[in-house]
Amino acid sequence: MHSTPTQVVVYDHPAQFEPLMPGNAAAMQELALRIRGVVEASLRLQGSAHPVTRQRLRELVRAMNSYYSNCIEGQSTHPRYIESALRKDFSDKPDVAQRQRIALAHIEAERELEGLGAPEEAVLQSPMLLRAHAALYGRLTPQDRTTEDGHVVQPGQLRQEDVIVHRHHPPTWTSLPGFLSRMDGFYGRRWSLDMGLVAVACLHHRVAWVHAFRDGNGRAARLQTHVALQPLSAGLWSVNRGLARQRDAYYTHLSNADMARQGDLDGRGNLSERMLLEWCRFFIGVCEDQVQFMTEMLDLGALKKRLHALVLVKSQTEDTSAYRSELVVPLHYVLAAGPLSRREFVQMTGLGERTARHSLSRLLADGLLRSDSPKGDVSLGFPLDQLHLLFPNLYPEAAAKPVDA
Repeated sequence: MHSTPTQVVVYDHPAQFEPLMPGNAAAMQELALRIRGVVEASLRLQGSAHPVTRQRLRELVRAMNSYYSNCIEGQSTHPRYIESALRKDFSDKPDVAQRQRIALAHIEAERELEGLGAPEEAVLQSPMLLRAHAALYGRLTPQDRTTEDGHVVQPGQLRQEDVIVHRHHPPTWTSLPGFLSRMDGFYGRRWSLDMGLVAVACLHHRVAWVHAFRDGNGRAARLQTHVALQPLSAGLWSVNRGLARQRDAYYTHLSNADMARQGDLDGRGNLSERMLLEWCRFFIGVCEDQVQFMTEMLDLGALKKRLHALVLVKSQTEDTSAYRSELVVPLHYVLAAGPLSRREFVQMTGLGERTARHSLSRLLADGLLRSDSPKGDVSLGFPLDQLHLLFPNLYPEAAAKPVDA
């Protein structure tokens, strides 16, 4: 009995990856209603806490983005190693040090892309994708960007060969400019708040489908997606965190959206509109989960209780003389209202001068307070070893000891 060979479709014309957005009006209205909830919650989140506190949180989320994006690729670096890399302190173990450098490159690339201040329409175009790839891999030595099969990733360079990604045959390399140009013409515009998130979701899939680079497509796509979501997230919630925590579902939905159209009721394009819609639902659901989670984490009333619990735990396990319940009020104040002078912080505790200054010194040493100078104002810090108390489940990997330590 002979089986019929599977015919491989050669993608070499932009019409072959239509539709670029679902066209089902009822389904799009459903997505629009969900997106309004994400937008409203994100805007409320941007008004929570003090700007200095929010900036500290953005630094934490940036490191999380690096950790989770690399985790999706199976090359995670423990959060404590990332923290060390930010201080230019690298492991003496070559494989750990390499992952540290990759994580640091991701953090710096994200900061660079945000700093461009590119308009919305430019963020959703292929030059931003190429810039993202170059910003990441251009920070690595040839050795650090050499893949397991010996290929040296060229920063920001379109692939110059045909490839197979699992069961997917991306477009021929000679046709890439045409596919990218079509994406630019469709996605590279100003979108309404309702449809902007759908456009970002669809672009993320189509970028993955086109597979513009020999390697590094996932990281570059997530960097571009991060920048596209920045006006909404303000860096306070991370889609990478949500995608990494549903890694198998992430890859499954991406793969399903690669499918060819399944009959006359599945849109009018070459690819499945129904599966693209399912991908959008999944992506928007991830955004919903992440903004809701961070809203709960930054609730000021709940945070005050967690600060109290943190001080209590520290007083019973480390330093009874430094960690006193009187610290909760000034700690909560710097979280909500912003930095205090050291004298104001001491006075707000209501403790004696010597006791209060001892506690202040300990809080600074432990990273729960931060200051830009030896006598400068103090603001709230988010030390990794205390995140499980301040923000339960936000970044639980940070509390665990590295297995290769």
